[in-house]
Amino acid sequence: MEAFSSFFESRSASSSWTYDSLKNFRQISPVVQSHLKQVYLSLCCALIASAVGAYLHILWNIGGLLTTIASIGSLVWLLSTPPYEERKRVALLMVTALFEGATIGPLIDVALQIDPSILVGAFVGSAVAFGCFSVAAMLARRREYLYLGGFLSSSVSLLFWLHFASSVFGGSAALFKFDLYFGLLVFVGYIVVDTQQIIEKAHFGDLDYVTHALTLFTDFFAVFVRILIIMLRNSENDEKRKKKRRC
Repeated sequence: MEAFSSFFESRSASSSWTYDSLKNFRQISPVVQSHLKQVYLSLCCALIASAVGAYLHILWNIGGLLTTIASIGSLVWLLSTPPYEERKRVALLMVTALFEGATIGPLIDVALQIDPSILVGAFVGSAVAFGCFSVAAMLARRREYLYLGGFLSSSVSLLFWLHFASSVFGGSAALFKFDLYFGLLVFVGYIVVDTQQIIEKAHFGDLDYVTHALTLFTDFFAVFVRILIIMLRNSENDEKRKKKRRC
């Protein structure tokens, strides 16, 4: 947790961010800037594809185990495809995002039935968090937050073993809540680390924008799902409180 607190302390302790400082990307070379444009354009297209997948679930109820297996299969196919087959890899990225969107289709369907504004709020919140932390990573000194990668990897390992333990021994509400909020914190941290890693790799000649877009898509997806669940739980708790007051 000290790693995350140092992130926010360094932001507040640094000189105030003026409009000119926000435009200062001089430490990012023009080649890397062009690469980042490709990455974020591919990310936007992947998000649109996932939205189409969720919509297809609402129409035909296709989300579930099959779409989960299909997304994993297309992901493996994408990662095993050589970089020079660019069009094929972009298509596989879109297919992976499509199946991922269909997989969380049931969750989105629940949100639409309860209150469509929850879905909009979750997406806007995710987009704002993603944008803010991405810009923070770009404006920071090179490799400044890469040291967080070890802490985040350990945190993901902890979350995995908690999932395993809850599936074997049974979970609790407190454990689920911890997994939800701590997982949100971890993947928000990954936005910073992955952005700096992408920039650093691009500086050393790794311009695989498809894989880099996939990495950021995974971060955004994880943040969005957790924020949506948190908002749904809060809405459910509010409804219960209202019912108690009426009684």
